[in-house]
Amino acid sequence: MKTLIRTAICASLLLSTASMAAMMSQSTTMVGGAEMYPSKNIVENALNSKDHTTLVAAVKAAGLVDTLQGKGPFTVFAPTNAAFAKLPAGTVDSLVKPENKATLTSILTYHVVAGKYEMKDLEKLLKKGNGTAELKTVNGQPLWIMNNGPHNIQLKDGKGNVANISTYDVQQKNGVIDVIDTVLMPK
Repeated sequence: MKTLIRTAICASLLLSTASMAAMMSQSTTMVGGAEMYPSKNIVENALNSKDHTTLVAAVKAAGLVDTLQGKGPFTVFAPTNAAFAKLPAGTVDSLVKPENKATLTSILTYHVVAGKYEMKDLEKLLKKGNGTAELKTVNGQPLWIMNNGPHNIQLKDGKGNVANISTYDVQQKNGVIDVIDTVLMPK
């Protein structure tokens, strides 16, 4: 009986160690106080970020959860809670109302580009465009990227607002997230 218990304990320890090793072998990025795992999709990771609770609530209100859990790949420029807080008072509360779902969906899909664009890909586009490039968003409208120093890329929206990317290349199972400091607005 003691041998059986020892064997069970050893097997349990080996499985725990193997499981931990598998999780640790994934290259993670910390966002909003949580590790973002490349084996999880965009929504699964965003749910854990304390800095993206407003974005997650908006994605749910717009009915985009299934889309962002889809195969992709997608590049998501993810505004933080602080970015949403910069909007005029009451804007977010108004946007998440059912009657404003179309407007909210338009704004959120303006933050998504089909395909996976890591920093190196954006830099290539910027080099080819002499410091600026245009991306077509899932919304259908253009979004511009521009150089702002050697390792800083900014986004310019249809209304002229500029967002800085604060965290690049947060790998996801179905794409990549770049964290931004301003909510982008389509024209």
